[in-house]
Amino acid sequence: MEDKKTEPKAAISLPKYVNFNIPYIQKNFVAFKEAVAFKESQGKYKVVNTLGYLGKYQFGRTTLERFRIYDTNAFLKNPELQEKAFVALCKVNKWILRKDIKRSSGKIINGIEITESGILAAAHLSGAGNVKKFLRSNGTQRFSDAYGATIQSYLKKFGGYDVSMIIADKNAKV
Repeated sequence: MEDKKTEPKAAISLPKYVNFNIPYIQKNFVAFKEAVAFKESQGKYKVVNTLGYLGKYQFGRTTLERFRIYDTNAFLKNPELQEKAFVALCKVNKWILRKDIKRSSGKIINGIEITESGILAAAHLSGAGNVKKFLRSNGTQRFSDAYGATIQSYLKKFGGYDVSMIIADKNAKV
């Protein structure tokens, strides 16, 4: 019997644009705010959704008024103001939720590890009061927005970022 020689298989050729060098992305505050922005508006400053939420981070008018921002057209045209408003809101939410952050971080609720960044993102979605209700009820008091986004989904999606540079401040200003 004769041994059959097998032909070598052709090498697979990949398109030149495929890049397997995926960059390392830190899970710091900048990554956190950009992830939230992408979820909210695909990171676009001039977006107004069907419910009237505005800008890169989809602020409601009453939240903007808390920071003495009344001209929504000017707000949409000012990326620097939107960035400052997001940081200020994170500071206020961190102050409002400071005890809940301390009490709940590291716990598992409904299969989700609770982290400070997840809590701050959930507060951006639903307001700090709804996050308090969720955490203090051990996840039985739930919230979803008009588009179906939930506190749970934000706790999970935005958990694990280092947001320690945000200092809790009841009176944060833009």
